[in-house]
Amino acid sequence: MSAFDKDDAGPLKGDPAAAGGPDGNEAKASDAASTPDQDAARGRHADKGAADEGQAAGQTTSDSSAKDASSADAQADDKTDADSAKEESTDKGSDGLTPLGQAKKEAADYLEALQRERAEFVNFRNRAKKEQDIFRQHGIVDVLTALLPALDDIDRIKEHGQMDDSFQAVAKKIDKTFEKFGVEKFGEKGEDFDPTKHEAILHKPDPDAKKETVDTVVEAGYRIGDRVIRAARVVVTSPGQ
Repeated sequence: MSAFDKDDAGPLKGDPAAAGGPDGNEAKASDAASTPDQDAARGRHADKGAADEGQAAGQTTSDSSAKDASSADAQADDKTDADSAKEESTDKGSDGLTPLGQAKKEAADYLEALQRERAEFVNFRNRAKKEQDIFRQHGIVDVLTALLPALDDIDRIKEHGQMDDSFQAVAKKIDKTFEKFGVEKFGEKGEDFDPTKHEAILHKPDPDAKKETVDTVVEAGYRIGDRVIRAARVVVTSPGQ
């Protein structure tokens, strides 16, 4: 091929100059010229990201502070409620009563204890009095039992009319003394026979008798209240032949 043909040949494929574009240096210059703008854009993006991160961090910090403040308020409220409950519990006492209610309860307890003690004292006094009466009665019975033979002799002397005025005065004093201590003498001729207080030592049939009656009092009977110390020993008249 000739030189002319070589020069007139078309541009080589892939040749930047032949394609009409910038050559390699212009491309590099363009890349170099566009780098500051891109850096500025990246800087703005970086600043915006940093601002967003700072805002997010501030928001997070604000939320955390608000949460801490809310938690602190809740703890303060709980403490206040606990203190109020403790004060109320202290005011009401261990039984859940106010001081006035506690005082009234104690007064009622003292009154109940006093009434109980008074009832026990009354029962003790009555029991002691009853025992005292029993012991007193036993003493009277012992004295009366010891004097029964002498009293029977006085009755026999009186029945036969062998007692002078001075002796009769002494016998009356003895009877009054026993009456003073509640001793009652019983057994009279003509009264109805009662086996609960009479001891029949002999029965005398009498056709005219309609019921058993005391005919003769051999020994008088004595009793204290309803208690028979000695039954009257008598001769009884009975109906029959």
